[in-house]
Amino acid sequence: MAKRKHKTRAIIAGHLEKIGAKVFDDFSSVITDLIRGHQGIYALFKKDRLYYVGLAGNLKSRIKAHIRDRHQNKWTHFSLYIIRKEGHIKEIESLVLRIAYPKGNKVRGKLKQSKDLRPLLKRRLKDEWGKQLDGIIGSRNKPVNRIEKTKTGKADKKPLRGYFAKNKVIYADYKGKQYKAWVYHKTGTIKFNGQLFDSPSLAGKAATKKKTMNGWKLWKYKDKNGELFYLDTLRK
Repeated sequence: MAKRKHKTRAIIAGHLEKIGAKVFDDFSSVITDLIRGHQGIYALFKKDRLYYVGLAGNLKSRIKAHIRDRHQNKWTHFSLYIIRKEGHIKEIESLVLRIAYPKGNKVRGKLKQSKDLRPLLKRRLKDEWGKQLDGIIGSRNKPVNRIEKTKTGKADKKPLRGYFAKNKVIYADYKGKQYKAWVYHKTGTIKFNGQLFDSPSLAGKAATKKKTMNGWKLWKYKDKNGELFYLDTLRK
């Protein structure tokens, strides 16, 4: 038996758009009965230009008040939107104010529980630009620890140089955390967290904070089909 899809109720329960202000003088009883007791967002327009946005528990009385207050003669039409979920009204008003910033509103909307992503975007753009710049002109940073030692004390003679035809992103998943690093195909060095490493194992130790780590079996790369494989498969 097929599962019945649950329909989400719309937040907007009804709306009127670009209605002339004169309706409150000539057809007051009609507009009163239509929106009596409803809460929502309303917008005032000077012809086709948005002038003011507000919220109200009683839309009729709020709009009617603007015929006599400081907004008098500054608007000619109004729109209103009945909001079914009262808890969202303030947030919707703030969103509209931040997008439109109408001339008649003195205060801009505040998004109290929303995180400003600008600093994060700035950091990621700087990181991405640094990767692209390093790929074009090469990195000026010196790699950390030129030679990796194995448990037997012998130098690891299989760095990543020559394994990739172009710079490559590699990925690691350790104890539920995901890591990403950048391999420079010309040198075989790996850039992780702003530092350069000569081998996957050294980069792996920096990521996992472990004293010993086989990076060849930690880091993965994507093939041309987008499938992930351990770096160790490159050596076979």
